[in-house]
Amino acid sequence: MGKRARGHGLICGLLPPGPLNAITDVPGVAVGHRTLREAGVLTGFTAVLPHEGDIFREKLRAGVAVINGFGKSAGLMQLAELGQIETPLLLGNTFSVATGIEALVGRALAANADIGRETGTVNSLVLECNDGFLSDIRARRLTVADAEAALDAAKGGPVEEGAVGAGAGMSAFGFKGGIGSASRLIELDGRSFALGVLVQANFGNAGDLVLPDGRRPMPPAPDMVQPPERGSIIIVLATDLPLESRQLTRIARRCGAGLARLGAFWGNGSGDIALAFSTANPITHHERADIVPLSVLNESRIDLPFRAAAEATQEAVLNAMLAAPETTGRDGNRRASLADHL
Repeated sequence: MGKRARGHGLICGLLPPGPLNAITDVPGVAVGHRTLREAGVLTGFTAVLPHEGDIFREKLRAGVAVINGFGKSAGLMQLAELGQIETPLLLGNTFSVATGIEALVGRALAANADIGRETGTVNSLVLECNDGFLSDIRARRLTVADAEAALDAAKGGPVEEGAVGAGAGMSAFGFKGGIGSASRLIELDGRSFALGVLVQANFGNAGDLVLPDGRRPMPPAPDMVQPPERGSIIIVLATDLPLESRQLTRIARRCGAGLARLGAFWGNGSGDIALAFSTANPITHHERADIVPLSVLNESRIDLPFRAAAEATQEAVLNAMLAAPETTGRDGNRRASLADHL
């Protein structure tokens, strides 16, 4: 995986990371990529599977924080209303959202014959960033087969980072961006819980990046006139802490603190979205009981996951940037590597 933030001596915050320092430190969570690298095309899908079973049958409690809503993601409205997710998550580019929906709906229908008949429909979750600077987004090269390949490739263990999957064509703070991940461990009631983050980093103006040691790296030969901030970031947060959807929404909002530590200000054209889910307390689709038990975090202890969300987000972005090599894409557009710069 190469040097990550800690390999460069960059420590984000106070809490300890998990063994993998990745979203896959949360038991059951898996990540997969499908990357396209062709002439003028650097794009792909990244899939996050929240658990190993059928998530339509065993939904998970979730929350979403729209930090700045310049984006075209699908499924967030119902997530915010019901506080749950019922499909895997797909990350892609802006023009691949419909393709991702088609793949997720197809999978859900194949696994659940009652969808659209004896029960309701399915709410697909597809999130996006615009990779058009390095990739010909107008080519619309991503297919349903590519989305399915990312889903099929999902596994636990170390997360491949940098210019892979949905991160292939991403930029961050004038450098090459991409997919990154990090985690934090939290001790409560004598038990250890994991909170992990995966980011699709495609945001931030050149010169605004602030490293944990205070350095402000500037990419080589920046434009003399700084363009408006038109990037985006998708943040997926997973945890095995028992939380209800309102608490997850509050924790997702704190991912923004990690972005602010990096120097981001969420510009007018920036789509910055954080989605959080808990693998504890799954929701059975055909629950028969009128009242179900629910174990949740004591609200007076929520500062710990708040801190964990901020720290893991900050480190995940740095891991994404440090894993991404110098890249030349569409029409000779170029992004330098932060790792080379350091």
